[in-house]
Amino acid sequence: MHDNHYIVKSLELHLFFGRIMKEHALFLRAGFTPPAADFSKQAEFYKNEFGKLLCETVALSNGVVSPDVLNSGEVVTEFTALAEKQTECFTGIAIDRKITSRELRLCGDCDYCNSNNSPKICTVHRLNERAIRLLDGLICFKESILKNVLNCQMFTMNYPLLIEHIMREAKLYRQYLHMLEKDGELSCQSMREIECFWNRIMMEHALFIRGLLDPCEAELIGSADESAKEFAALLQQCNSAQDQTLTASSLEKTVKLRDFKAAGTKGIQECKIRSVILPLLADHVLREANHYIRLLKD
Repeated sequence: MHDNHYIVKSLELHLFFGRIMKEHALFLRAGFTPPAADFSKQAEFYKNEFGKLLCETVALSNGVVSPDVLNSGEVVTEFTALAEKQTECFTGIAIDRKITSRELRLCGDCDYCNSNNSPKICTVHRLNERAIRLLDGLICFKESILKNVLNCQMFTMNYPLLIEHIMREAKLYRQYLHMLEKDGELSCQSMREIECFWNRIMMEHALFIRGLLDPCEAELIGSADESAKEFAALLQQCNSAQDQTLTASSLEKTVKLRDFKAAGTKGIQECKIRSVILPLLADHVLREANHYIRLLKD
């Protein structure tokens, strides 16, 4: 496998998942109560460490990664900068917003896999190894939170299912990094496996949105519930449907949910929707839908 392919795929992975992990840590910290001060400190540690990882990735990515990734809306969206500013204000949790400013200025390379501008392979290898070590710790941290919550040893504002949800995403990120370090590529997963994973993620997003909207938002709750049911039906088809047929249906439903999320993110930022959804959480799930749409279109 060409070294540039390994470099580009590694950086693209970190641009998406590195930010996702950073925000997971922030959401965990925002959900803790004062008795969980030690857990808050650990969440702050992982937020900062994944922030550093993302910052280094951004510095290596300009003119290297695919324009398709940068233009997909999975790295940043039109809402991200304001979402970070508002979330920092609401939670008191510091967010390095300079990273987003730098990401918005990134340029892609149309011939990215044959580029001569790529960073050294040893630099990216060290980045991947560091990410794997951080993920090992973050996954254990999430597991300990879940165990405490399920044993009624801790209260958090985050649903237990949300903790399981973000744990699965961290494990997928780590799995992809292990693939890259072993084989230099990410082609081991079938489209069906990808769809089963992300259709479940999209279903759970719809369930979370439904549960975090104010009860008076009946129309939005109904839309979220309908979307959750649609993705639940897609999940049931994963083991029997043909890839092509399922992919077309998954794409249609994900685009529909993406548009719902985008409208919701805008409404939350403009204080037009009643909810307990942080602006950055709304933007976060929007980026994940954009990521999945790109995978379905590739």
